[in-house]
Amino acid sequence: MARPNETHLTPMGYVLWFFGFAGFFGAYRFYYGRQITGVIWLFTAGVLLIGWIVDLFLMPGMCRDAQSRYRAGRHDYAIAWILLVIPVTAVLGIHRFYLGKWVTGLIWLLTGGLLWFGVIYDWLTLNGQIDELHARGL
Repeated sequence: MARPNETHLTPMGYVLWFFGFAGFFGAYRFYYGRQITGVIWLFTAGVLLIGWIVDLFLMPGMCRDAQSRYRAGRHDYAIAWILLVIPVTAVLGIHRFYLGKWVTGLIWLLTGGLLWFGVIYDWLTLNGQIDELHARGL
């Protein structure tokens, strides 16, 4: 999906921005590593949709920032995020299996994503998890 030196894709951000739940509630902000504003967007419906509309124009800059912050490697950030934003695959831990985290993937599978708390944790930390795997050469 991404070129070898890319981590995040602008079109992926727009896909997450466009689709209802994921867009109004800031999924694209989490994807670009902006967890604090992602949580704010989550609880304010994109700051009453005004911030959501403004972000339409800010998306390329968010992508550039994410590109400079995270390492490229074997795992595609977009694929991992797609698996995480789809509720069924998130709660089953499919994104964790994709990253080679078999033990926690099985735990997510058997516990419903640790009763959704693990899924929330992954929304906040997925970019860092992938970056760490890439730093270790995995």
